[in-house]
Amino acid sequence: MENGISIYPGLDNTLEENLQLIEMAAGYGIHRIFTSLHIPETDTTALKREFGLLLQAAHRHDMEIISDVSPAMLPLLGLKEFNPSALRMLGITTLRLDDGFSWQEIAGLTRRYPELRIQLNASTTTSSVLQHLRDANADFSRIEALHNFYPRRGTGISEEALVHANIRLHRFGVRVSAFVPSRDGRRRSPLGDGLPTLEDHRDVSTSFAARHLVALGCDAVFLADALPTEDEIAALAALKNDRVTLKARLLTSDAAERQLLTHPFTARLDEARDAIRAQESRPLLKQAGSAIHPDHTGERPIGAVTIDNEKYGRYMGELQIIRHAQPADPRTNVAAQLLPEDLQLMPYITPGRKFSFQFLEQTDII
Repeated sequence: MENGISIYPGLDNTLEENLQLIEMAAGYGIHRIFTSLHIPETDTTALKREFGLLLQAAHRHDMEIISDVSPAMLPLLGLKEFNPSALRMLGITTLRLDDGFSWQEIAGLTRRYPELRIQLNASTTTSSVLQHLRDANADFSRIEALHNFYPRRGTGISEEALVHANIRLHRFGVRVSAFVPSRDGRRRSPLGDGLPTLEDHRDVSTSFAARHLVALGCDAVFLADALPTEDEIAALAALKNDRVTLKARLLTSDAAERQLLTHPFTARLDEARDAIRAQESRPLLKQAGSAIHPDHTGERPIGAVTIDNEKYGRYMGELQIIRHAQPADPRTNVAAQLLPEDLQLMPYITPGRKFSFQFLEQTDII
């Protein structure tokens, strides 16, 4: 996934902290940086002094620089007018265009400047604009979209609005990204209330917010706040965009069960009422030549990850995530339990969709 961090020179972080953030992100394989250069609270003197050094550090790691484009940011970069070639020479490789650009201008930019990527505002781009871009022969291979983030509490968008926007953009082949806040790191000033795209994400863990966005159809995720923690960057780096990823507490010590649980799975098309059933688990177990012995055969609460043992005959290896609580059965092992937060992700595992697990050991502190 083409995930990213955010850098705000002249705002909350020192130059050294921003340089360390770039190094850390690059070390985790994250190669995109979003920046906004027209935040009113920015120390413009520091911004002018530091921006070039930050660009140099990013270029050493072949990182893509995405910048909001507005008239206010041009003087900060020493430009008298909007000049895409000059912006590219400065090291800005993707232009996020918001208000002030017509669809004719956007289409022209995609054709005249193939070295640049164009990023639309995913939260506000309409089907009409997208159709106009197509009619104007815009190069859609150079176009992507990024949702807004929302500093003020109560202003983030709803899940429904994000999903509708993602579907609209995907119909035109446009990849979509969105922002998650840092919960445990330094939140960006002046409000310090996080910078989520979804209001529901304002105070949840960065890991959950990011995995939720992927479940909702986002192709990439950006950490929006000033100085996220290393764990939050690592969570971003671990994202897989072809599946719903669920965190669970691992309960089994059996080697065959643990090995089976490392695989990605696909939800069966013939959807069960009481559980999400994995279509690959039994064949995978047979291929491994392993057996599942009875173990942890207690009650099966919502979110239990179960594996049928040898007492279930040909169903041995059947993996399920329990939707509706079920009583204990000596034929079925409870191998893991989803974290309470992750129960919310179960509805996104629709028939035919892939899913996988990230496990905590039973003794880990959550």
